[in-house]
Amino acid sequence: MAKKEARNIITLECTEAKKEGKPASRYTTTKNKQNTPERIELKKYNPFLRRHTVHKEIR
Repeated sequence: MAKKEARNIITLECTEAKKEGKPASRYTTTKNKQNTPERIELKKYNPFLRRHTVHKEIR
């Protein structure tokens, strides 16, 4: 019997760019849904704002 995959591909989108009217930057990464079932937030670089901003998981 095959083992069920624990890691899913997720998309992270910038939250601060929408407030400023700039295009939102997006990153893709994987997360282990067994260890972190809630949505994650990471600080990533937004090239449109030229600084590090908070990126939240979208579905």
